[in-house]
Amino acid sequence: MEKSAKIEKMLSLQNAGKRFGPRVLFLEADWLIRNKEKTALVGANGAGKSTLMRVLAGLETLDYGTLQQTRGMSMGYLPQEGLRLTGRTVFEECLTVFDEIHAMEHEIELLATKMAGLGDLQNAGASSEYESAAERYSMLQERFHALDGYALDAQVGTVLTGLGFGKEDWTRLTDEFSGGWQMRIALAKLLLAKPNLLLLDEPTNHLDLETRNWLEDYLRSYPFGYILISHDRYFLDVTIDRTVEIWNRRLSIYQGNFTKYLKQKEERRAQLEAAYRNQRDQIERLEAFINRFRYQATKAKQVQSRIKELEKIERIEIPEEEPVIHFKFPQPPPSGRMVVEAEGLSKSYGAKQVLHHVRFSMERGDRVALVGVNGAGKSTLIKLLTGAEEPTSGTVRLGHNVVSEYFAQDQYKVLDGEARMLDDMSRAALKVPEVELRSLLGCFLFSGDDVFKPLGVLSGGERNRYALARILVSPSNFLLLDEPTNHLDMRAKDVLLEALAAFSGTVLFVSHDRYFIDRLAKRVLEIENGSVLSYEGNYEDYLRRKAALAAGDLSATDDDAASKRQEPDTPASDAAQSGSTAPVESANGAPKDKPRRLNPIKQRQMEDRCAFLEEEVLRVESAIAVTEQQLGVYVSAAETERLTGLGADLRAQLDALTAEWEELTMQLEGEITPG
Repeated sequence: MEKSAKIEKMLSLQNAGKRFGPRVLFLEADWLIRNKEKTALVGANGAGKSTLMRVLAGLETLDYGTLQQTRGMSMGYLPQEGLRLTGRTVFEECLTVFDEIHAMEHEIELLATKMAGLGDLQNAGASSEYESAAERYSMLQERFHALDGYALDAQVGTVLTGLGFGKEDWTRLTDEFSGGWQMRIALAKLLLAKPNLLLLDEPTNHLDLETRNWLEDYLRSYPFGYILISHDRYFLDVTIDRTVEIWNRRLSIYQGNFTKYLKQKEERRAQLEAAYRNQRDQIERLEAFINRFRYQATKAKQVQSRIKELEKIERIEIPEEEPVIHFKFPQPPPSGRMVVEAEGLSKSYGAKQVLHHVRFSMERGDRVALVGVNGAGKSTLIKLLTGAEEPTSGTVRLGHNVVSEYFAQDQYKVLDGEARMLDDMSRAALKVPEVELRSLLGCFLFSGDDVFKPLGVLSGGERNRYALARILVSPSNFLLLDEPTNHLDMRAKDVLLEALAAFSGTVLFVSHDRYFIDRLAKRVLEIENGSVLSYEGNYEDYLRRKAALAAGDLSATDDDAASKRQEPDTPASDAAQSGSTAPVESANGAPKDKPRRLNPIKQRQMEDRCAFLEEEVLRVESAIAVTEQQLGVYVSAAETERLTGLGADLRAQLDALTAEWEELTMQLEGEITPG
């Protein structure tokens, strides 16, 4: 347990190589791992990251070269999955990492008892034995204090709480927990043990957003070194200061976090390509000379010289990069302005109330991230909005022409296990060419003959990846995505992110990937204690407003007070519902005019008219498209004249319908006063 501050070099790879069957993963690898370095290990899928991590952990051997470990260092390894802990409570399991400290504490107690007995004796032998025991006792006490031995329970409690275990979980047997929570227990034990070098392979795979945030803070202050494999860009950016990449069967080392690594890699590749072009020019000049003068006796000496020069050239190779895939959703038919409204929405499971009088709405084009601690009710709320579950009370109303599509965490369960992957995908996207479908499947890690596999033979994670890809090719205009980034690598996340960013419909999603949320969300809905709070902006904006509110800065709330609890039982909500005309104060305390409220009957009539106008606009736009298509085929002068006049009439109708729709919309939104 005691860590030596003198350890500087912990591990070193020298001329190391490793094969996987006939394929070389890496060779001629040199890597010096020093004390307190915080490193990311990155590379394409299948490059050998997890294999190299297992080599460093001593679980696999090298095929070539050497691995040296400094004597006295300690190391802890967390694999991606597969650990199973049984036979103890969660708290007891975590305390096992302190067995050495417990043994030390027991020896201290024995020495104290021994010294008490020896203190009563007066002979010289007893005095000598007492001094020896006292010296040992003092040394152990010093180490015990240095290792914070009196606060072991507090250390365990802090780490378990940070990793999402409630106090009621501490006394449960580890056998009762699922695989993901088992991995959390294993991670807790490693963090408590504090080895000189942590080896963490996808440590965030089974963590929610709040727990990831805690782990980021913990690792930033970790007193020793670690090596991480992760597909979470933000997590890597804030936890590492060095990046090691397996690329072109070599290890390349970059200083800085993940963002800096990407920039440096691009610069290195540009340099490599320039060197490759220069070398090709040199080779072509040498080959041209050799071919031209090969059979001239007077040039034989020069030809031989150039042949030797050509043989000595170490050829530069430009490895193929994974192709960049840009996928666009087939854009769905537009919905009405209002997509979904929840009013007084509550949900209970027996005595447990998950949601209480929730009120919020979403409009066309919104991209909303749903956040909250584990178990807050995120998945429950999405299921209520899709109709997969019925509310205990309250209502959910979808807007005009809204067609929703729901991606669940266990979406794979609804797939046809007998269907072949490519056939099933083709049925879902009749208008998408097969080559485009195969490219998309390749991006989601299904390549070659994988696309002909029956869906039933895939693992749960593979089927979920496929189910997400399937949604991309035939989306509805309202997507509800529960953890779509699970089981995706960075490349697949980028494709999904780019597609959703260009999507014209509306998106509500849950994700534990900070980078994904920050890039996509325009608004954050937080579930807290059964209520829903709304914050404009992305996740960074949400955290900033939360911090300001915690510090008592009420000006951090949104102007429309959307980030306040939306509970109709409060006086403010009651006043709003009753149509009270009491003056509303602005941020500086001065009264400001209260927006006029429409008569409910008038408002409903206007909303119905808006819905009718939206349908008419679509109908007229379709008629204009047909007319223009007919004008492209000449039949006669009279027919051309008729179609031209019809097109003009339709465009005039469209202008009038659009103008009326815009005016009604502005009235409903309170921007102009209805006449």
